[in-house]
Amino acid sequence: MASLIRSVAAAVTVLTLSGCALNEIGLPETDSDLFGTLNGSGASSVASAQEAWVASFQSLNPDVTINYDPTGSGTGRSQFFEGAVAFAQSDSYFKDEELELESPNCVPGSGNWEIPVYISPIAVLFNLEGIKSINLTPQTLAKIFTGEIKRWDHPELVETNPGVNLPDLGITAVHRSDKSGTTGNFTDYLAQLAPEIWEAGKTEEWPAEYGGEGGNTTAGVIAALQANGTIGYADASRQGELGAAALLVGDEFVKFTPERAAKLIDASEIADGRPANSLAYKLNRKTNDPSVYPVALVTYLMGCNVYQNSATGLLVKEYAKYINSEAGQIAAQEFAGSSPITETTRAKNQAVIEAIR
Repeated sequence: MASLIRSVAAAVTVLTLSGCALNEIGLPETDSDLFGTLNGSGASSVASAQEAWVASFQSLNPDVTINYDPTGSGTGRSQFFEGAVAFAQSDSYFKDEELELESPNCVPGSGNWEIPVYISPIAVLFNLEGIKSINLTPQTLAKIFTGEIKRWDHPELVETNPGVNLPDLGITAVHRSDKSGTTGNFTDYLAQLAPEIWEAGKTEEWPAEYGGEGGNTTAGVIAALQANGTIGYADASRQGELGAAALLVGDEFVKFTPERAAKLIDASEIADGRPANSLAYKLNRKTNDPSVYPVALVTYLMGCNVYQNSATGLLVKEYAKYINSEAGQIAAQEFAGSSPITETTRAKNQAVIEAIR
């Protein structure tokens, strides 16, 4: 509960300090008669976006309180199925076995929905005094995070970074210690591009055999990266003063941008065997197109098709409409650095949202 209160306080701060910016976004009309409280939890990568969404939506609907707790993707999905929250956000879509689960908040047999509402590059961030950019191949990156490459002046790093004075310094590889969709996306990249080195496959839980230093949630990783010689992965919006790696795509080293991240979903297809209301993309990280940044996360908004409580269903539906709207996507871009979804994606999402009851 304390963390939920902190989330609300953060949202109020955004509204107070950034009211002018929010007003400039161009907010859609919503039902001002809405009232009640809505609780959600999940991906910490969307914490900044959720603060903007909550502040904007509550400014439009002053009798509504929305609490979002950035517990992490896995915890958010678990809390949704336990009935602790009415909606979840996750950097990974529902697992096959989760498609059969139901929340106590849902009408039995009605099923769940999930739609992509947040696209953002996952940056490989590092802290080296005087260095803000380095080039990394997938193989070198995999060797760093499996512990095979232990020092910054390793020959593989020197070879791909001519003219960069890499220090004689040990590498501390930082990973998420909690179950995380960000980890799932990062390890999916390693598994697709360097399977001969990264043998653990795609996983939301960091493999213990690879060691490294763990940080709880995105905030914990960023805190650990304040030490010199560290390298880790996190939502690009959290880069701050840290350096960021350019990754090899085809024959070019590519830096992240929201636009390049958005193109990843255009190069991908919806996963096989999903229900019609599960808009889950199987991301293709193997593209050779240098206009695409291959390590991006797609965060899904999740809920019940039919809620036991009709008032809760209405609040979820209206909040989902706002998040999916052009205004909601611009708010996320302005405050979290994400890439707005395309009109095609918005239309597909809206069809799912309209069916919520």
